[in-house]
Amino acid sequence: MNMIILMGMSPGWLLIILIVVVLMFGGKKIPELMRGLGTGIREFKEGMSGEEKKKEENNTGAEEKK
Repeated sequence: MNMIILMGMSPGWLLIILIVVVLMFGGKKIPELMRGLGTGIREFKEGMSGEEKKKEENNTGAEEKK
């Protein structure tokens, strides 16, 4: 909770934002939106780790050729 306070958002503001989101999207749509957000974050992390693995493989291959 300290992280939220450090970002300048009090619990009151978070409650207001939550109410606005529920009013805009409805209660049934929010779990679907969060699921999609989680999937997107997971795919992004997998893509980033895949790039790191490719770089490591390229570095290892270059060292073996020397």
